[in-house]
Amino acid sequence: MKIDLITIFPGMLDGPFRESMIKRAVDRGLVEINLVDLRSYTRDRHRQVDDTPYGGGCGMILKPEPLFDAVEDLKSKSDCEYPWVILLTPQGRRFDQQEARNLSGKKHLILICGRYEGVDERARLGLVDEEISIGDFVLTGGELAAAVVVDAVVRLLPGFISEEAAANESFSDSLLEHPHYTRPPVYRGMEVPPVLLSGNHAEIERWRRQQSVKRTYERRPDLLKKADLLPDDKSYLKDILKQQE
Repeated sequence: MKIDLITIFPGMLDGPFRESMIKRAVDRGLVEINLVDLRSYTRDRHRQVDDTPYGGGCGMILKPEPLFDAVEDLKSKSDCEYPWVILLTPQGRRFDQQEARNLSGKKHLILICGRYEGVDERARLGLVDEEISIGDFVLTGGELAAAVVVDAVVRLLPGFISEEAAANESFSDSLLEHPHYTRPPVYRGMEVPPVLLSGNHAEIERWRRQQSVKRTYERRPDLLKKADLLPDDKSYLKDILKQQE
């Protein structure tokens, strides 16, 4: 996969992709991540990327010319027939694990990091395939949101983590992940659940599934509407509801 990130502050994104597992993915050739300075596509000596909004109002708007030039240049250099262009904006569709999976199947992503009051509407209409938001809040720009999207997508690329690990993560089947424990077996009076020390793998898997269902019910009941619940899951949920009566 190739990922281009268009930004006026490339230094904000340099660090996150030079550390930890994302760096390993880059080093192993699973992904190519390029930081593209939007100012390099300006045509005036001041390298101006923004201007005041028509009609008045506060804030500045990213100009269409450098955005069009940047995206069209990146597309012309792409080995992919249809690079997918994403605008990071609070007005976009809420990003989730399913969308991360969808994007992990693309060959080339171009992410536009919005700034100030936003981008000129003509850039949105003429360039963007998809608009993404990482939540119902406003950041100073799209760089941090882009880093979140890249991290979530890259870790789903084949070879990044095992298929088993990916299948058992939170949101993989619209359920939150079960609790985890490691050594020591007792810490400050808090014990590891005996079933995890039993060696009975069938019982361990049953406990983990129940805990996953319970945790989802307690913390994100909205997810249960999308979850593919098994008969045992539904029975366990009924038991939880009875205990609360």
